[in-house]
Amino acid sequence: MPNIEELSRLLHSSRMNDQVSHKNNYGEEHALEMLFADLFKKHEYRLHTLVLKLTRSNQYARDIIQEVFLKLWEHRYHLHSIHNLEAWLYRLTENKVIDFLRKAAADSRLKEAIWKNQPGELNETEDNVVAREYSQIIQKAVDLLPPQRKLIYQLNREKGLNYQEIADQLAISKHTVKNQLSTALQSIRLFLLKSARLFFLLF
Repeated sequence: MPNIEELSRLLHSSRMNDQVSHKNNYGEEHALEMLFADLFKKHEYRLHTLVLKLTRSNQYARDIIQEVFLKLWEHRYHLHSIHNLEAWLYRLTENKVIDFLRKAAADSRLKEAIWKNQPGELNETEDNVVAREYSQIIQKAVDLLPPQRKLIYQLNREKGLNYQEIADQLAISKHTVKNQLSTALQSIRLFLLKSARLFFLLF
């Protein structure tokens, strides 16, 4: 069982001292519940904002954050062994986002849900910032594509042309269009994975 005083020193939070004072009255389990609630209140919003930038979905972001804090709750009796609890939370969240993006790359339905998500789904207070930053990341990835692959991506994702329409316009086969677009999306997703790590390093 962890020592609540040790957890308090780990977190460097004045509110932890109040929680320690409740230990004798309510027991260690109750103190841990208060500690968990404090951590959730302190970190949930910022973590959610970071995840939202990469998943483009409030629902996916909420699901990931719930998984993170569920894992935190499951580890509540071992928190004393974690040297930097805040860094542990961010690393766990980063890993969950990476897993999500990798799953999205392999799951066509999830992939389409992400790529078709529109900024209008985002909370109004986060709309402009999240949409702009995500758009910038995507554009950087697109700009790194070879010319023909970039053009095929733009015609499909930005102009809404289907495989056959693109093939006719560029005088190439439909199969080539499909393969080039698939490769383009894979390159962009890999760029997003790298960006996910960068996000968490910066924040």
